[in-house]
Amino acid sequence: MLALASCVDAAVASPPGYAVAWDGTVPTLESSSASGVSLSTNTTITTAWSPAHSSMLYRVDGWGAPYFTVNSSGNISVRPYGAETLAHQEIDLLKVVKKASDPNASGGLGLQFPLIVRFSDVLKNRLETLQSAFDFAIQSENYEAHYQGVYPVKCNQDRFVVEDIVKFGSGFRFGLEAGSKPELLLAMSCLCKGSSEALLVCNGFKDAEYISLVLVARKLHLNTVIVLEQEEELDIVINVSRKLRVRPVIGLRAKLRTKHSGHFGSTSGEKGKFGLTTTQILRVMKKLEQHGMLDCLQLLHFHIGSQIPSTALLSDGVREASQIYCELIRLGACMKVIDIGGGLGIDYDGSKSQDSEISVGYSIEDYAYAVVLAVKSVCDRNGVKHPVICSESGRAIVSHHSVLVFEAVSVSSNESAEIPSFGLQYLLEQLTDDALADYRNLSAAAIRREYDTCLVYAEQLKQRCVQQFKEGSLGMEHLAAVDGLCELMSKAIGISDNVRTYNVNLSVFTSIPDFWGIGQLFPIIPIHRLDERPGTRGILSDLTCDSDGKIDKFIGGESSLPLHELEGNGSVNGHGGKYYLGMFLGGAYEEALGGVHNLFGGPSIVRVMQSDGPCSFAVTRAVPGPTCGDVLRVMQHEPALMFETLKHRAEEFSDIEDANGGMSLASGLARSFNSMPYLVSSASCSLIAANGNNAHLYCNEDTFASAADSVAAEDEKWSFCAA
Repeated sequence: MLALASCVDAAVASPPGYAVAWDGTVPTLESSSASGVSLSTNTTITTAWSPAHSSMLYRVDGWGAPYFTVNSSGNISVRPYGAETLAHQEIDLLKVVKKASDPNASGGLGLQFPLIVRFSDVLKNRLETLQSAFDFAIQSENYEAHYQGVYPVKCNQDRFVVEDIVKFGSGFRFGLEAGSKPELLLAMSCLCKGSSEALLVCNGFKDAEYISLVLVARKLHLNTVIVLEQEEELDIVINVSRKLRVRPVIGLRAKLRTKHSGHFGSTSGEKGKFGLTTTQILRVMKKLEQHGMLDCLQLLHFHIGSQIPSTALLSDGVREASQIYCELIRLGACMKVIDIGGGLGIDYDGSKSQDSEISVGYSIEDYAYAVVLAVKSVCDRNGVKHPVICSESGRAIVSHHSVLVFEAVSVSSNESAEIPSFGLQYLLEQLTDDALADYRNLSAAAIRREYDTCLVYAEQLKQRCVQQFKEGSLGMEHLAAVDGLCELMSKAIGISDNVRTYNVNLSVFTSIPDFWGIGQLFPIIPIHRLDERPGTRGILSDLTCDSDGKIDKFIGGESSLPLHELEGNGSVNGHGGKYYLGMFLGGAYEEALGGVHNLFGGPSIVRVMQSDGPCSFAVTRAVPGPTCGDVLRVMQHEPALMFETLKHRAEEFSDIEDANGGMSLASGLARSFNSMPYLVSSASCSLIAANGNNAHLYCNEDTFASAADSVAAEDEKWSFCAA
């Protein structure tokens, strides 16, 4: 009978069409497009691997511009001021991560992974870029009003993010948008420190309490606008405003006919969730006139949909809304503001494509110009005074400023398949006649180099052996031998699956919920070792006990990611170096949408500002992630009572000869309640309890300059405040 070696030897020459998707080679610099290269390309490069090759491979210059780049050390660098960033102002992301995660004894902050790094300078630059784009378009077109945006806090309600936006935007009247009562309360509080002219746009479903809060805010001299999403909300507004004796400023949301296709366009058009139809708008106008409140209607709001793919679609929608705006003025409303809603998209994959849900075919400048031109042309045609232009561009403002960093802690084995020591002949003696026939046919097809036929018979042989195993006529060793045989055959003809699984210290459901929920793709790449050639491809598997807890789709249409080999089998169970991955452009929605599946809580957070110190950055705030006790409380458990129960149990069953046994167990249990749910290396375990529960490390911004100068010093002092 034909031996296995003969089968494999006969199939050594790989046939056309069975080449591995990526063999570790990349195209030459000259042949690559500016937007990046396909990860499946196999053009050979003869020069040594460089950071520039990694930049092309991972499309960094596409999705990352102008804030992220690969530096000469092979690490991701952050450019806090975008294109205006000078070389000495770039921030090495790896240095920030080490500062945040290194033990206190080594000069670090001792934070656990996963870790969110916020770059407040990037956030400020996004606001300024948006404002500058509209200012330039307004000046270029001689538009006779101004732009003042609002930030929809639903995108990221983090206190310090919202406070930063209010502070950075106060010089150009930037405001906030709220869609619920808690969001309204935080917006009211934050805007007390903002511009007196800033808008507070109040969207979402409303009851009497919500509307009362909005009117109370007007008593506090906040510039609130009640946007009618449903027709029946008007009756509540009229009644509550009379009781509180407050003259409201009212807006209404119109359902446009214009909409775009895809997931993000589902909230627009005539069938959209929110807004008033033309008939409903006319009824609202009539009721306002009957109650002597037509002058209260001052704002028109609409929303085409998130991630508007092209300026052509944008212009079409804005022109339709502008015509409605002009009609409202004709009917007697004292209109002042047109709120174009959200929709300013970002380029998640660097393709600059109008045909993708994760990309857009325009810049911020293109977007602003299209809006200004569309509003101006319609108003001029109708002889209407140009309105103030407002937008709710949340995703475009906060996405870039936040980077999620996590560790790869282990990787699946990539050992070559082999036949057990007892030999192939022993296996063949145990096979049924049908299975033996499959083996003979497989051998014959291999000799004839009929590779498709090889695959058919290999699969049939495998399935017959699995059935024999289920019936008890084959042992586990036999099943392993068949698996080895089929794997060797696959490798010999070049179709073996070489994609490996990298286990990452992360919960997809908590930190990247949009990937699991709607298939949203984000750029995910190593943040270091980018001066080395990736040696394999992999998918990412999280810590949860859920088969959906994996990332197996990546930008560029890829089902795996080029990755480096882990050094020493990872950093948790092994003794090797750490391997850090970063998810970029995730500053919007992910933190608010994340749950506690498997009771994995949110990440640690560190806030960074650019400085002129030796490392070009200073940490201005560091917040440890939720502990095991914190996430248990979310599900109505009482960690203190749980600890007492376990403590008594430890004392009851501790070794009588070891008087301190119960105390040691109790001490270990206490540390477990006060540690994060994620994996830690054995060297870090003793450090977890040092910062206590719900504690904040921070550097007061009033002393920012001195902190910046000392960020790299070994004797650096950090203030500590228990929350």
